[in-house]
Amino acid sequence: MPQMIFVNLPVTDLEKSIAFYQAVGAVKDERFCDGSAAMMTFSDTISVMLLTHERFSQFTDRRIVDAHTSAQVLNCLSRESRNHVDETAEKAGTAGGRVDPCPPQEYGFMYGRSFADPDGHIWELAWMDVEAAMKAGQEMADA
Repeated sequence: MPQMIFVNLPVTDLEKSIAFYQAVGAVKDERFCDGSAAMMTFSDTISVMLLTHERFSQFTDRRIVDAHTSAQVLNCLSRESRNHVDETAEKAGTAGGRVDPCPPQEYGFMYGRSFADPDGHIWELAWMDVEAAMKAGQEMADA
C-alpha cells in the first residue's frame, strides 16, 4: 500500500465545505462521511477530512484557531500545468474561496498560486518542471 496523507481540517459549515472542495476537484468518499465528517479525495494518496468543530475537538484538546487570522499550516497541491494552477485557483474563487491570499510565485521552472477555503485554510497550487528546476539548482551550486 502506498503511503498516504490525510489532512484533517476543522470547518464551520460541513455542507458548504463539501461543495467547495468538490468545486476545486475533490471527490466525496461516501464511505467516510456522516453528519460531522466528510472525506474528500484529491488522488489515491491525498485526502482531506472535513470535520465539524465538535468532531475535530474529539481528536485534540487544543484550541481551534481562526484560519482567517492565524496560520498553522500551508497545504500544497501539485498541478499538471500552469493552466491547471490557474483553473483551480479560479474555481476556488467562484466557489466562495479567496484567491491568492499569498503572492503568486513565478520562477520560470515553477509556478504557483493559492486559495483560502471558506474557513480560511490556505492551499497552495504548484506546477514545476522538475528537469528545469534541477538544472537551475545545479547552476546555482556551480556558481
